[in-house]
Amino acid sequence: MLLNMKEVATKEAAVRLQGRIDLSESLRARGDVVQAGAAEASLEAVPAGQAVVVHGTVSIEVEQRCARCLEPVKQQLRIPFQESFTISSEAAEKDDELNLVDEEKIVLDPYVEEAVQLGIPYIPLCKDECEGLCPVCGKNRNKEACDCKQEKIDPRLAGLADFFND
Repeated sequence: MLLNMKEVATKEAAVRLQGRIDLSESLRARGDVVQAGAAEASLEAVPAGQAVVVHGTVSIEVEQRCARCLEPVKQQLRIPFQESFTISSEAAEKDDELNLVDEEKIVLDPYVEEAVQLGIPYIPLCKDECEGLCPVCGKNRNKEACDCKQEKIDPRLAGLADFFND
């Protein structure tokens, strides 16, 4: 996706930017993403003083493993996107949120990729009430119950358990 700063500055209305970016390779390199589709970016660029603000949403479908039961979890993510760009070094010094750029044409792909990388869930769950795997036998407790003893006794107090048996 290409943003032309001069075009945005000369128009009074927002400039729409639509694009499809293939992030499958970079997302699979993370290790927690099993599969990912292409990112669909629907953005608008508006002039704001000496800057251009680009905002909108990025949609992408990702498949990860549930953090509790390891079952596949497919999610359609809608990630908010907002970045501000300026050519003026004075404006960039005053505002930390502005990205200082050298050229009037900016490739937005790395910025979209960063938003997607940060927007992917850190701990994906197949459902909020996921019971996960049994720590003793490894069975998926969402699918079948197990009879494993999971009583935890503090090792410092383990000797007291025998005290009441006498």
